[in-house]
Amino acid sequence: MELQQKRFAKNDDGFICAHCGKRVEPLGYSSRNHCPFCLWSLHVDIQPGDRANPCGGELEPIRVEPDAKKGYIIVTKCRKCGEIRRCRAALKAKTQPDDIDLLIRLTVGRL
Repeated sequence: MELQQKRFAKNDDGFICAHCGKRVEPLGYSSRNHCPFCLWSLHVDIQPGDRANPCGGELEPIRVEPDAKKGYIIVTKCRKCGEIRRCRAALKAKTQPDDIDLLIRLTVGRL
């Protein structure tokens, strides 16, 4: 019997944003993979939190999609390889929640 690979690995370390340079604190309840200030991230995961993707390119937020069950979904595009990725916004974070004004602007297609 083949073991199924985990689809999520909790990796909740803080980091310095490669795009805006701000210090990002750990989320506390899940893997934080994007900056709450500019919404950019790095293309470092294959599965959420695994940090196994060798690409390492910057993921630019290109739009935000409202989702009735998941809240806001940030859609990013890698500037290095062009892959499109999606991740849930972190609005429930006790420290450094995602910038709601920026999320709303990206929802209507304006930065």
